[in-house]
Amino acid sequence: MPGPAGWDFLEEEAGSMCPPTKQHWAQHEPFCLWLPGERCRRRVPGRGAVAGPAGGRPGQEGAAGEAMQEAITITEQPVSISVPVGYSFTLRCRAEGSTLLEYQWFCQQQSDCHQIPGATNPDLPIIAEQTQLYTCRVNDLYRNAVFSDWVKVEVHQCVARGLPPRLWRGEPVIILNPMEQRVEVGKPLQLQCAAMGVPAPCYQWYRNGNLLEQHKRKKLWITHAKVSDSGTYLCCASNSHGEHWTNAVDVHVGTCGSEKFFATGKIALLVGNNRYQHHPNLMAPVKDVFELSRLLEQLGFQVVSLLDLNKAEMATAVSQFLQLLEKGVYAIFYYAGHGYEHLGRNYMVPVDAPQPYSPENCISVQRILQKMQQQQTALNIILLDTCRKWYNPGRALSQVQPLEPWGNTVYGYATSEDAEAYELQDGEFSSGIFMKYLKKHILKEKKVTHMLEDVLEDVGRDPLVTGKQVMEIKHTLKEARSLTDPIRPSGAGAERWGHSHELPSRTLTFPCGARAELRFLRLFSNLMSVCAKLQAPPAHVTAPRLLLCQPPEMEAMAMQRESRLDHVETLLASVYKWEELDCIFQLCGLQKIQTDVVLQLDLHYTQPSTKQRTCESLRTTLQKSLLGQFFSQRNDSQPDFQQTSAGKGSVCLRDTPDPKGQGSLRTGSGHSLPSSSPSTFSSEPEENDESDLGELCSALLRAGP
Repeated sequence: MPGPAGWDFLEEEAGSMCPPTKQHWAQHEPFCLWLPGERCRRRVPGRGAVAGPAGGRPGQEGAAGEAMQEAITITEQPVSISVPVGYSFTLRCRAEGSTLLEYQWFCQQQSDCHQIPGATNPDLPIIAEQTQLYTCRVNDLYRNAVFSDWVKVEVHQCVARGLPPRLWRGEPVIILNPMEQRVEVGKPLQLQCAAMGVPAPCYQWYRNGNLLEQHKRKKLWITHAKVSDSGTYLCCASNSHGEHWTNAVDVHVGTCGSEKFFATGKIALLVGNNRYQHHPNLMAPVKDVFELSRLLEQLGFQVVSLLDLNKAEMATAVSQFLQLLEKGVYAIFYYAGHGYEHLGRNYMVPVDAPQPYSPENCISVQRILQKMQQQQTALNIILLDTCRKWYNPGRALSQVQPLEPWGNTVYGYATSEDAEAYELQDGEFSSGIFMKYLKKHILKEKKVTHMLEDVLEDVGRDPLVTGKQVMEIKHTLKEARSLTDPIRPSGAGAERWGHSHELPSRTLTFPCGARAELRFLRLFSNLMSVCAKLQAPPAHVTAPRLLLCQPPEMEAMAMQRESRLDHVETLLASVYKWEELDCIFQLCGLQKIQTDVVLQLDLHYTQPSTKQRTCESLRTTLQKSLLGQFFSQRNDSQPDFQQTSAGKGSVCLRDTPDPKGQGSLRTGSGHSLPSSSPSTFSSEPEENDESDLGELCSALLRAGP
């Protein structure tokens, strides 16, 4: 019986058997295949049939035997398949001959080929359990025999949930994508993929879109990599039902000095919930989000920082954050606020979540991480500065698929399971214990997991939380990636991140000739400080004083505000020089805005000739599309996401509901601008209501981070 074609039928399966080599055929007793009523007939490798009288020796078939051999013709060969364990399939073999034909199936495992008892039909039903080779012997009444092609039933023991699809017809399904490689010159380069299919797929590799003629197997192997081997690789798996392509991966071949890791970009989403409608308010998140955003900006991150979000706004922010991620990006998601844990799943509590906590009113952290992975990011970091007390033992879990084994995920928990996370009073501000030590180590040039271990040790030594709070780290990070790694931008993403979304300053001229400059400063994206600075006034303007306020008609429409965000002016003073500003007007809750905002700038001064105080006023309009650009509910004229620009500042929103449940734009003048009632959202569980949130945050696609 012939050996498997190519003698490498099983060579790429980890832990699978290998077929006998040609040397094995020469050095060991060949297989014995029996014909009915006949003694053993030895099979010589490489021959396609056995013929001859009983007792004839292999290789001594005569011309008459060869003529009779031709009387048996296989008209349908069995086909190789690649299937998941437990898959049912039938191998088929059909032949024609001058007499009645008999069939016998054989299988090979390791080097042992044996007859399958009872497998004497043209069809062989099998249930895939382990990878094996099969062949079928067909013989006639003259005891002539011919063998079918060897076929391989490749069985995949570990396949992601949902694969193959329910109505699978055998088209290729990729189950293993190649991984990005960084290889030193002269070292071996290996890329591997795998696909299921009926028939088993054929493979073809490409580099930079060019076909690699010599690479037609699942495993691409280059013994000595050269710099010219660098590029983008992908593989096409195809069979008679179609083709499917793997993910494209980058291969970098260089010297030892070029081995340092890098990011194609760095994006961070920071969410801090302080003011809750149905739960105790918190003090620390506002400062923690602010300080972390400043540190991440020093590391080159584009920071999206958000304060006091309800559930719809949190889901929207996450949805748009995910769309900013792309291949090779370092992504960080940080949350500070109320939270809980349920059977290993972590949930963040929005500011509008009712009592008690429940998954349908909260946001699943694991779901966010799963979607971050789908963007082919190089590093995913989740930092949870929240309690992990166990709640809802009888509730169902959110439906989250297992994470891909890509080795690029890091969890940093502020506290351990079923424990609380504590705030620390730090002078005028409060700060979380976790953030107190994270900001101490985050700028260090070391593997991110090692940096977090330093934080863990410091938290463990803090006497204020000894026995109460212990940080926990979980990760699959296989590479020594650090937050200090350099950025090597690529494609449209680099261009998008290189532009600023900040409002430009404006210069206003009063009738008296005095000029004032308006500046628009953002500490958070939903909080804008409008600042005015009077330029050198003319000689006839003495004792000038600027005031920035709302017009009287706007105040008449306003509702009584509760209070603006605490300590923002102090944070603003830590960033900007107060002596350069004459007056400041604070706009909060920008995501709630529904109309353009009109601000009035009053100049009070004394005329030297009359010694009388005079007041002149100017008005300026801030367009709602610019103020609430990241959470615009309707913006039909916005450009496409790929043409967007982004800036260096942080992006933030905040929800501060009024006593009547109406959202409003908070201002520093002591009043708030009216807005329409917030949209109502489905009360379905969290995993079902993130599907269509683009209308609420479509402008974020335009502006980038």
